[in-house]
Amino acid sequence: MNNLVSYEKSDEFATITMDDGKVNVISIPMIKEINFALDQAERDRTVVILTGRQGIFSAGFDLSVFDQGPERLHEMMSTGAELAERVMAFPTPVVAACNGHAYPMGAFLMLSADIRIGAKGPYKIGMNEVAIGITVPLFAIEIAKHRLTPAYFNRAVVNAEMFSPEEAVDAGFLDMTVAEEDLLAVSKQSAKRLCELDMASYRATKTKAKGSTLTALRQAIETELTLEK
Repeated sequence: MNNLVSYEKSDEFATITMDDGKVNVISIPMIKEINFALDQAERDRTVVILTGRQGIFSAGFDLSVFDQGPERLHEMMSTGAELAERVMAFPTPVVAACNGHAYPMGAFLMLSADIRIGAKGPYKIGMNEVAIGITVPLFAIEIAKHRLTPAYFNRAVVNAEMFSPEEAVDAGFLDMTVAEEDLLAVSKQSAKRLCELDMASYRATKTKAKGSTLTALRQAIETELTLEK
């Protein structure tokens, strides 16, 4: 890890923090550093807390890459999708601690986690691609199908509606909200509880529970995120 992501290991779990000093765009370098941190977590065989900087979990994909040509765009989109896939299939539990705003790719990472805890505040969470002239990629739709409630799926995916943290719980983006100052403490409590699970049983059950979604997600990546498209 260099400047964008930090990895801190305690006796019981590891905390991966995204912090680019701005709005935590999911750029190609950010994706690489998150993967480096997840590599270390796998070596440590530890439960993970994934979080951002104060006031922002992530503003989503780096939109400047959309003007850098198809190869660069393909790299960002495909590696971002594979990162979400990795989080969803991670061999140990992942807790997403949402510090603030979470726009599309940030929301996809959060939806891929096992537990999602959000800070209360004047934040927006959701998938605003259609509002800014971007077609929602199929991999994102598969992730949304897995976690969003039916009543909110169309509002979030097709209508590009953004939600407050409290409504994001109803929609399925978050499992709960807590006071901003309590976010990390509650996330650590959740991580400690998850550490008590039998990890072999956890992995086997997770594979069964998420198997169909992961298959659909892999198919979406392989069929849609190609340079030929």
